[in-house]
Amino acid sequence: MRFTKEDPRSWFMEKRFGMFVHWGIYACGGRHEQEQMRYNVPPAVYENYADIFDPVKFDPAQWLDMIQENGMQYLVFTAKHHDGFCMWDTAETNYNIMNTPYGKDIVGMLAEECHKQKFPLELYYSCVDWHHPAYPNLGRHHEITTDPAKHDMDQYMDYLKRQITELCTHYGEIHGIWWDMNVPQLLDTSVNALIRKLQPKAVINNRGYDPGDYSTPERNFQDEVFRPFDGITEACDSVSMNSWGYCADDDLFSSRKLERQIALYTSLGSNFLLNAGPRPDGTFPERTVKLLNRIGSWYNCVKSALTAPPCPRLQNKNILCTGGGKELNLIFLETPQAESVRLEGLDILPERCELLNSGETLPATLEANVYDRHLPPMVRLRHLPVERMNNEIQIIRMSFEKDVICPAKNSNLGR
Repeated sequence: MRFTKEDPRSWFMEKRFGMFVHWGIYACGGRHEQEQMRYNVPPAVYENYADIFDPVKFDPAQWLDMIQENGMQYLVFTAKHHDGFCMWDTAETNYNIMNTPYGKDIVGMLAEECHKQKFPLELYYSCVDWHHPAYPNLGRHHEITTDPAKHDMDQYMDYLKRQITELCTHYGEIHGIWWDMNVPQLLDTSVNALIRKLQPKAVINNRGYDPGDYSTPERNFQDEVFRPFDGITEACDSVSMNSWGYCADDDLFSSRKLERQIALYTSLGSNFLLNAGPRPDGTFPERTVKLLNRIGSWYNCVKSALTAPPCPRLQNKNILCTGGGKELNLIFLETPQAESVRLEGLDILPERCELLNSGETLPATLEANVYDRHLPPMVRLRHLPVERMNNEIQIIRMSFEKDVICPAKNSNLGR
């Protein structure tokens, strides 16, 4: 399924790179957004974080400045994670941001700034809830174990729908609800119907109570199967190897690894969410900001190639292709092994070859196919920066005088 241009949700097809932010009282522990479960922290101990959470340096305008400078076009924010703590002024539970030393509505502040800057905001909501007694925590994946005598799924779903109504009515226009962890695999189409009624522009993912609008593969999910996505897709990954929320001693991925994720999935037609977790004071760690800036600088140079339509007939395992007509973009998922690459199956010499990373022009020649003299000649790209740009995903744009037809499916690009 694809949204038509008339569909109010069609914004999602145009804004392809988003920022994911996991933030809650778990930042106080600095270990993991699932600290309570993963470290077997008793609820009475974990909930003390609400008594010290005071993000006095939180500035939504600074957040949006950083996000937009790095090429991201929408924000997904964790309104409620698995711990059940709510980052907005909800009437449904006292376990919320208003009952902390900070005492200000974080979701409300973010929504106000997003409206001011006309920046799409989506809200993450965990179906699992470790705090609400009615949720059936049975010790399954992403659950703790709570008192079965208090479990009542109908009661919990009523609570959930009232909270979703708050999020969809108290903060102006919301662009999406990002569900997570419907562990009981409950089917209830009325929940998403409620969202669509209240927020026509809201996109809804497939982790809630029906298939929603789009799929949400996570981390290194595709196992090197390079084919365009059939339906609307939004892949996601975090800058941290082991967590999505703030972790004081976590190891960060390299910029090149994350660039490869972004390049792979966006060039195959998916959106991409890149996550980072702020510290308890509301600021992002300096090393996280530096990493986001490196990725953003690269993305801003190559964005037009990544968001062009996939050209699946002109690609192999390590080189993907987007574009069509008078422009083709080659996306090198791995650093070229030599200073030149032969493009078998492409027998039209481009007028210009530009390395989008730097803007420099690369020479190209049209040469006989030395592997099979019966085949047409092939383009050879030369002077690739194999030594000085190993830390970036390289992308080359070829511009032609006339429209280029992609070669046959069995062509061997990049031999």
